Amino acid sequence: MSDTAIGLTQPPAGYSDWLTDLKGRIHSAQQRATLAVNRELVLLYWQIGQDILTRQAEQGWGSKVIDRLAQDLRAAFPKMKGFSPRNLKYMRAFAEAWPSSEFVQQAAAQLPWGHNVVLLDKLPGPETRRWYIAQAIEHNWSRNTLVMQIESRLLERSGKAVSNFESHLPKPQSDLARESLKDPYRFDFLSLGLDAHERDIENALIKHVTDFLLELGAGFAFVGQQVLLDVGGDEFFVDLLFYHLKLRCYVVIELKAGKFKPEHLGQLSFYLAAVDAQLKHPQDGPTIGLLLCKSKNEVVAEYALRDNNRPMGVAEYQLVESLPAELQTVLPSIEQIERELAD
Repeated sequence: MSDTAIGLTQPPAGYSDWLTDLKGRIHSAQQRATLAVNRELVLLYWQIGQDILTRQAEQGWGSKVIDRLAQDLRAAFPKMKGFSPRNLKYMRAFAEAWPSSEFVQQAAAQLPWGHNVVLLDKLPGPETRRWYIAQAIEHNWSRNTLVMQIESRLLERSGKAVSNFESHLPKPQSDLARESLKDPYRFDFLSLGLDAHERDIENALIKHVTDFLLELGAGFAFVGQQVLLDVGGDEFFVDLLFYHLKLRCYVVIELKAGKFKPEHLGQLSFYLAAVDAQLKHPQDGPTIGLLLCKSKNEVVAEYALRDNNRPMGVAEYQLVESLPAELQTVLPSIEQIERELAD
C-alpha cells in the first residue's frame, strides 16, 4: 500500500495535536526515567557510605579500606563509573551529613550526585544545605548555577532589601515579595567600572538579560527597558519593567548610580501609580517598586519607606567590588564600554 493510500502525505484532522501530546508524554516519561535512575544511584551511594561509616566505627577499619574497596568494586563493575577512592569518600561524607534515610529519599536524592558533592564541598552545615537543596529542586538549577548561587552567598542576601511590603501587601504576598528581593545585588557579569553611569548599567543589564534574570531570581519576566508612560501628555520612561509570575504583578526597577536619597522614592512611587493605572490588569496585584542604588543608609531608607503608600524596596548593587583584584585590573575602561554599547 502506498504512502498516499494510507494518508501519510496529508495527515488526518487532529493528527498534529495528537502528535504534540504524544511528544509531551514521551518527554515526561524520559524525564521520570532519568529522575528514577538518579534517585536510585544517589540512594545506593548513601547506603555504601553508611556501610563504610558503620564498619569503620564498629570494626575499627581504617581509611585504607576505602582504597581496597575502590579497587575491588571497579574490578567487579568495570563499566560502571563512580567507584574511585575519592567518590567513595564523598559517599561516606554524604551519609555522615545526612544520617536520615527519609530526608535523602525525599530531598537529596532528587538532585544529581554532582549537586550533592557541591553541597558537601562548599557548605558547612545541614541547615544551609537544606535551603540550597530546596532552591535547586524548585528552580531546577544546573550544577554550575548551584555553584554560582552558593559562591554569591544567595542565602545571606535573600530577603534582605529594606522594604515596606509588610504594611502595604497582604500575606502571604508580602512574605513572597520580601523573599523575592535581595541586598546587595551582584552584577559582576557586567564588567563595568565602579564609576559607571546609570544608563551604562541599564544598557549592560539588557545586553546580559539572561544573567540579570538569574540574579533577580525565579519568577521575573522581562517586559522592557525605558518603557514609555504617557501621563497627561507628558512622557516618562521607566528604567526597567518586569512582571513577576508568582506575585502576579508588575515590578518597576529604577537604577541610581549614587547613594540613596529619600526623594528617589517620589519618582518611583509616581511610576508605580502610572503602571497601576495604565498597564495593570484587574487580576494583577499592586505594582511593586525596587530602587537599586550604589549605596544606602539603612535607617534613612527605612524612614523614607515608612510613610510611602506604595509597596517598594531599596537595595544596593555591586559591580566589581566582589571580584578579585587581579581580575579588576583587566576590566575594560568606561570608554571601551561606551564604544561597545554604541555598536
